[in-house]
Formats: sequence, C-alpha cells, structure tokens
Amino acid sequence: MFNKALDHLEEVLIAFLMAAATTIIFAAVMHRYASGVSFLYDFVGRWNFAWAQELCIIMFVWMAKFGAAYGVRTGIHVGVDVVINRLDARMRGKFIVFGLLAGALFTGTVATLGGTFVWENGAHYSIFNFFGIAPEDMYEGPTTPDLEWPTWIVYSAIPLGSALMCFRFVQVCVSFLKTGELPHHDHGHVEGLEEDTTDEQRAAQDINWFEMDDGLHPKDIAHHEGEKKEKGE
Repeated sequence: MFNKALDHLEEVLIAFLMAAATTIIFAAVMHRYASGVSFLYDFVGRWNFAWAQELCIIMFVWMAKFGAAYGVRTGIHVGVDVVINRLDARMRGKFIVFGLLAGALFTGTVATLGGTFVWENGAHYSIFNFFGIAPEDMYEGPTTPDLEWPTWIVYSAIPLGSALMCFRFVQVCVSFLKTGELPHHDHGHVEGLEEDTTDEQRAAQDINWFEMDDGLHPKDIAHHEGEKKEKGE
C-alpha cells in the first residue's frame, strides 16, 4: 500500500507541475502580447507577471528531479545494454545488480550532500524560528530575486528527488533479484490507441513490429528467455 501511495503521489506531483508550468507560461505570453495592444493595455497593463519565469524554472527543476525517479521505476531512462544482453544469465545479473547499486550509491550521496547544503542554506533557521528557538545571529539564508522565497525551499528538490531516486534504484534491484526482470517502457505505445482487427488491410497496417509485452512495463529479456525454454526452443 505504501508503494502504491508513493507511486500515485509521484505521478500526481509531476503531472501538476507540468500542467501548472504550462498554464503559467501560456498566461505570461498572452499577457505580454496583450500588453502591446492599445485597447487591451488598460485591462492587463497593471498585471505583473515578472515572477512567472522564475516560478516556472523552479517547477521544471522539481519536475526533472522527481521525473528522474519516475524514470527509474518505469524503465524510461536510456541505457546501452548491447554488451550486457550478450552475457550469460549469471554474469548479466551481476552487472545489472552492480549498476543498480551504483546508481543507488550515487543518488544517495547526492541526497546526503544536498540535504546538508539545504540545511545550512537557511532550512535550519526556518525550522528553529518556527519553534521559536532560533538565535539572533543565526544565518537566515538568501531568497530568490523575484518571488523572494527562501532558496532552501527551491533547493530542497535536490535531496528529496535524489533520495526518492535512490529508493527507486533499491526497489528495482530487489525486484530484479526476486524475478530476474527489469522494468522497461515501450516508447512506441500510444495510450488509448487500439489496433483495428475488423479490416484485414487496416489490421496489417496497424502491426507494431516493435511492440513489447505491454505499454508501461514490458517484460525484460529474461522473461523472453524463459518463454523460449518453456517452448523447448
């Protein structure tokens, strides 16, 4: 249940950031052009969108960090596995586990260093000040130029996103040790687009020669090797 809730939260956060950033950019661009029209300037000229660019940059940073964690979970990240797939099953498994643990170590290190940076950049002051125990000489930390938000809030994307990415690496590694399969994403799959099997000519055109087992989590090469063994090939 925890994993499902975390998956849902991750997807909702990414979708919200994408939708919000797109909406803000659209509104800012329309405001810019409307301000150049004489009869519209009286209505929109007083609106201030100077903060829009900074906010969208912050949103895209957060979206990228949590999107990277989502990519580890679903197998979207591009990887060169030509040599790995030509190894025997035992050696291939060792290299895959090594790669996943190396990814977990790297992202865990980034999360730790990022957390230290965020803490010293003003998070400690905000937390101590919230509880009323912040000394007068404690460093408050800088703020962003336009929004005037504490920068530690913006930079929190680094430790939080990296920590989630580290967890995803460990999660995929444990799953691989249990099942021998890795998550892969079918980039040729279009959600909601089904094949037309009623017309023979159209059905022949709709054949996806690169189609994998499903749209989101196609089976790993180990799965297909197992199928071959079952069929006696």
